[in-house]
This record gives sequence, C-alpha cells and structure tokens, in this order.
Amino acid sequence: MLKFPFSKDYTLNYKEEWIDKRIQFLNQQCNTDLIHVRKFSYDSQKMIGNIENPIGCAQVPIGLSGPLTVNGAHAKGEFYIPLATTEGALVLACNIGMNLLSKSGGVNTMVLKDVVHVSPLFQVAGMENYSWFINWLDSHFEQIRIEAEKTTKYGKLLSIVPKMTSEGIIVTFSYSTGDAMGLNMIVKATHAAITYIADCTKTKFFLRSNFSSDKKISAYNYAYGYGKEIFAEATLPQKLFDDGKLNTTPKDVIANYHNARSGSIHAGMVGSNAHIANILAAIFIACGQDVAHITNCCAGITGFKLLSTGDLYCSLYIPGLLIGTVGGGVSLPTQKECLEILGCYGNGKAKKFAEIIAASALAAEVSISIALTNGSFVDAHEFLGRNRP
Repeated sequence: MLKFPFSKDYTLNYKEEWIDKRIQFLNQQCNTDLIHVRKFSYDSQKMIGNIENPIGCAQVPIGLSGPLTVNGAHAKGEFYIPLATTEGALVLACNIGMNLLSKSGGVNTMVLKDVVHVSPLFQVAGMENYSWFINWLDSHFEQIRIEAEKTTKYGKLLSIVPKMTSEGIIVTFSYSTGDAMGLNMIVKATHAAITYIADCTKTKFFLRSNFSSDKKISAYNYAYGYGKEIFAEATLPQKLFDDGKLNTTPKDVIANYHNARSGSIHAGMVGSNAHIANILAAIFIACGQDVAHITNCCAGITGFKLLSTGDLYCSLYIPGLLIGTVGGGVSLPTQKECLEILGCYGNGKAKKFAEIIAASALAAEVSISIALTNGSFVDAHEFLGRNRP
C-alpha cells in the first residue's frame, strides 16, 4: 500500500508544495480531480495546531440570521448570527424565531456556572486504603492545586471530588478555564497534579477514567454540568398571534410542547428539546468550536408555559456548553471573522458568546415549535431544503 507524501519535518507538511503533493497523490490513486478541496484563502501555515496532513478546507456554506436582541449579563444588544450548515431551511427558521423574539423584547440570558472537569482513576484497593487516600487528598488540596496551576496561566483548580469504585478511586478535578474551552489545558494540569499525588502516596493512576464523559452524553454531566451552565428565557405576547400571520395560538404551541415532552420521557432522552443540536453545530462550525462537543452540549431542556395574560413564556436550559473564544480553532481566519461578527473574538468574551448561543438556540426552538403547529414545517423543507435548478 502506497503512503501519501509526508515530511518528517512536521512544519513542512503545512507548506503549499506538500499540500499539492498530497493532492496530486490522491488524484492519481483515487482517480479524482480535487479542485475545490485544494482552494482556500489563507496561509496554510495557520493550520498548524488544528490539523495534520492538510489537503485543503471543507467549505461549508455560512448563512446569516438576525438581528437577535439579547439581554444578558454579558451579551447586550442586537446580534447577527453566522450559521455554517448544509441543511436547507435552518437559517431561515432561525431567522423567523429571532425576529419574533426580538419583536417581543429579546432574550434574557444568564450563565449560572462555568466548570470543566476531568476524572483520573487511582488504583487503590480496600476500604482502609480508600479512607486513607481520600483523607490525604482532602488535607493536601492546596499543594495539589499549586501543582496543577503551575502548568496553566488561566486554569484554576476549584475542587477535587473522589468516588469509590470496584476498580479504584475516581477523582474528579474541576476547573475554571477563562475564555478557553480548556480541555487540553485541564488535562495537562491534571496530569501534573496526579503525578504529584502518585509520587506522594505511592499509587498508580490512569489519566482518564471516562467518568467525565468527554464527547459522550451522561446523566452526571447533565446534573453536575460540563462547561457553561446557562439559562435563556423570553415571552411572546398574545398580540403576536392575534393577527393570524403565525397561523397558530399559544395554546397550540403548549399542546405540541406537552406531546413532545411525553415522547421524550418515553424515549428515555437525557434532556428534552426540539433541535438545539442544529443551531449549536451551525454556530460551532462557523466559529471554530470543537463540533464533537455537540454530544455534551445538546442535552438541553426547552420549556413553554402559558401565562395568565395569555402570553407565551419560552425558556431553554443548557447544563453544559463547551465553548471558547481563545485557543483551539477560533483563530483560523474564517472562524475568527465569524466570531468578530458577534463581537466575541478573544479574551473576556466567552460568557458573552455562550449567552448569544443560548439565545439563538431558544429562537430555533420557538421557530420549529410554531412550524410544527401551523403546518409549515414540511412545506418549508420542501421549498428550501432541496437542490433544485
């Protein structure tokens, strides 16, 4: 089997000539004519740290929704939302929801908690040893914190929580990570901390126990949080429905919501929402986030309630939103520009970005809920979601 062109000098692989060599190799081996994959608008050296063996860029279409009015602790004002997707009708659906929410006074948002964790396992056996080890961790927290934070400028160790299992003791290390998503940061910090613990206690460890369920959905993360725990709410006044343009009523939306919640319970879902994964993925791709974390982030709960005034109260709770405005893929030129559209690139912007995402996701929930009750859902996808001449 032939190996594709690859230089042992790591940085050379990002030069145009090596990208061209791999493209030519693929054209010969796979009988292709790769034109669009090879085209991109920025210096290929900027890909270092984000991809290996580059051959080009995936050009996902980016659409624009908004303006969306957000009344948050960190995000205040009107925002235009870039959405990268190949799903026809999604951008327009979001736009409808954003328009309705903005007309209604906007979306109130709040970041409730901001914690990311990683959970190594120590090979400790026996009740007596369990007790001794847990007491040792408790009495040496300050020294453990110092060892962890030596590796990072922004990460702060908040707590360590032990959990006894038949295999040993899982210890969950929880951090605040500033404006970075921070998984690589806290894994490095935790490795330094548990190396110190192992040296002092003469124990062996595994760096990851899978308890933190990174890129996997779990009841623990749903209950405890994994990233930014956030809440968004808005109220649609009765008068928006009275003119008949929405072709539905608050009561019909509520009925659809209760049916969907019942279906979610019967299916055993973790969380209950219509499609927040759609809007999260579109923003994540546009803004340089780790898209695999959609698995963790999409376990939100959407709520609808009829108020005594006849108005429709809408809410969205997301227990864990893993995002960042520094590090990772956010500095790639396209992704940086999309974050700049939101005013969310760089330090001091992560919580603002989280509030905008939550407000956008609520808009998408409102839009699809109305479409499912007024009969426009299928027609919209038929008209906008098919490749026609």
